[in-house]
Amino acid sequence: MVLFLLKIPSLLQKNRLIPSIKFQSLFLYHSTSHNVDKIASLLGNCNDFASLQKLHACIFTNGLCQSISISSKLLTCYQKFGFSVESRWVFNGVLKNNIFLWNSFLIGCFRSGKYGEVLSMYLKLKQKRIGLDGSAITFTLKSCVELGSLGFGKGVHLDVFKFGLSNNQFVGSSLIRLYSKYGDMVAASKVFDEITERDVVVYTSLITGYAQVGGQLTYKAFEFARFMQKEGIDPNRVTMVSLLQAAAELEALEHGRTIHGYAIRRGIGCLDEIFETSLMDMYIKCKVPTMAACIFGRMKMKTIGSWNAMITGYLNMGKPLEALGHFCKMADENVFPDLISLANGILCCADLKYLREGKSIHGHIMRIGYELDLVATTALVDMYSMCNDLVRARKLFNVMETRDVILYNVMMAGYLQNRFATESIEIFIEMVGIGLKPNLGSIVNVLSALSELKNVRGGRSVHGYILRHESCTDTEVANQIVYMYARSGCLFNARTVWGRIQYKDLVSWTSMMMGYIYHGHPDEAIVLFQMMKREGLDHDSVTLISLLQASSKLGYLSLAKEVHCHMYRARLDRETLATNSLMTTYAKLGKLNMARNLFEHTATRCLTSWNTMISAYGMHGNCKEVLQLFDRMKNEMIPDDMTFTSILTACSHSGMVEEGLQVFNRMREEYRVIPCEAHYGCIVDLLSRAGRLEEAYELLKFLPAKQSASAMAAVLAACRIHGNTELGEIIGNWLLDLEPESPSAYNLVSNLYAESGKWDDAARTRNMAKMRGLKKAAGYSLIELNPGASTM
Repeated sequence: MVLFLLKIPSLLQKNRLIPSIKFQSLFLYHSTSHNVDKIASLLGNCNDFASLQKLHACIFTNGLCQSISISSKLLTCYQKFGFSVESRWVFNGVLKNNIFLWNSFLIGCFRSGKYGEVLSMYLKLKQKRIGLDGSAITFTLKSCVELGSLGFGKGVHLDVFKFGLSNNQFVGSSLIRLYSKYGDMVAASKVFDEITERDVVVYTSLITGYAQVGGQLTYKAFEFARFMQKEGIDPNRVTMVSLLQAAAELEALEHGRTIHGYAIRRGIGCLDEIFETSLMDMYIKCKVPTMAACIFGRMKMKTIGSWNAMITGYLNMGKPLEALGHFCKMADENVFPDLISLANGILCCADLKYLREGKSIHGHIMRIGYELDLVATTALVDMYSMCNDLVRARKLFNVMETRDVILYNVMMAGYLQNRFATESIEIFIEMVGIGLKPNLGSIVNVLSALSELKNVRGGRSVHGYILRHESCTDTEVANQIVYMYARSGCLFNARTVWGRIQYKDLVSWTSMMMGYIYHGHPDEAIVLFQMMKREGLDHDSVTLISLLQASSKLGYLSLAKEVHCHMYRARLDRETLATNSLMTTYAKLGKLNMARNLFEHTATRCLTSWNTMISAYGMHGNCKEVLQLFDRMKNEMIPDDMTFTSILTACSHSGMVEEGLQVFNRMREEYRVIPCEAHYGCIVDLLSRAGRLEEAYELLKFLPAKQSASAMAAVLAACRIHGNTELGEIIGNWLLDLEPESPSAYNLVSNLYAESGKWDDAARTRNMAKMRGLKKAAGYSLIELNPGASTM
């Protein structure tokens, strides 16, 4: 500032050359009061920093530096232009025993975003012992809100009591905002009660606090709006916006419509973007998108904020196609998108798995030179992951220097969706390693990955982490732990965790039931279902599918029929997955006619429905019906690899060699389906059963070595049946090299040698198995003794 003082003479000199009558008239003063009024007027109209410096020079030469009003305006101007150092110099150069000057400085600091300095100056003001007024406390409380400093704000609240400012409306409103931000509506209400003369600002502060706190307390916003009207105070635009936010939070459509009608009658919010956007948001969250679209269509000036509200609303409603349509329409109307719009567009493409459109938006971001923030990067990672382009997703993830938990969760979910469970766990370990605390999504993701890998040790480690951080009380996390243990075969651990869940939901019961079924305890699953019914909990199609799987494994036809009847009563017969599962169950229980009737009377058939019926016919050896159904299917649905697996299996079991080979060729040539291990295995089995061993052996060469064991075993068994010992020895040695620890492989080779009379070779092969300690598992039969009582 010393340099600035040295420049004052030159500035004065330059003033003589300025063709401004206002500046020249400063030197032709007649009285001090005239100069004060003149300079005060010029400071009020000052629009650039250069003019402000010249005015400051004039103030200095006129000896007006100690004028409180002039100094107050001067430091406010410096703060307005962002020159806090100069503002502080002006402040320090004045006798600082005037609260008005302190207020000017505090307000200037607040408006320039220096909230920390406001708090610091407030403490210095208290030390001066010149008193406090409402203005100083109001802007200090506003700074506490911006900084999130509740402790400091509570200290200011004590000063409010000391100086008798509890009844001040501006101070009270600021205190209400402070407590509301932290959800302490009890303290906010107490502050409200202490204000005897309440105006619309005080009421709006409390209404806004209740609207933003969430939960059932949000209804309080409407109660205080009624109290306000009873006191004869009409709500303003800000009040209405807060009430609309409350209606949107609660999905209270009638309240929202009432507010809308009141606004129309009073002419509030007409042509106001914020109000109309809030109206749109309310109708979208209340599941009335047509009304939101109507308001949006009538808006004369559609800003980027209103477009974003429509796009976000449709996204949150689970309608990404409509959201993407609005995004494209926005581009057609030449509205320049911001990062929020672009992130929403990317999320639409992620939900729809539109990779091409997502890449276009990404390219647009790069062309216009937007620097990707965390939100946009997270949306892009999600989009590429959902579209199975993990390479690009990981590149974007790696480039981002600052990562939060949400970005890590999205990357983990991407790996999980693409069945890379190991990589998902590695991402979790990296996140914890850099010190980020996992949230609910992180825990659920890592447990899902561990369940996929059946990694019990890792699952127990995560379980221990959850127990240490007391997160196991969350039902969703507990359900995932149950599923992880059940999937890994640790049914005792799963049942223990399940038993400790305080509030069991449908997922809790179904997860435990599926665990029992998956590991061969379907009877326990039925007992669990009966317990669930006694608890009065309703069930869904997933629960019924689990019951059908249990009845299929136990051979309980009566239970399958009960489930079938219940599906009709509960109107779940239109659930495609449940119907397909019922068809499979009937087929496995020998009731092919019932499976056929279900299929023929199903209104909407998906690809799985056709595959299920084809598999059912094949299971019963009805290959002609399989081929006939395949001919019908071609007119309605494009077959997939599962379709051809079922058809080839049926042809193999029925000995229809030529038909099977014809289907195999059509699969490759007509439908462009690349044969997999199952397809080659079916054809090898088909040729082997027909005695065409050489052709089967040639097909074996197309299979990857690690995936050809079952097909080799089929050819080897056929060689024994058809007496082709020479080829059998070749395949047998091949099989033993591939699976040296498989007892069934040694048994097959030994039987081949014994069938051809090579007893020494047969004995040698059995001895090799004994030396390795291999024993063939004994067979057993599960016989239904007591089907039990009704479960439904």
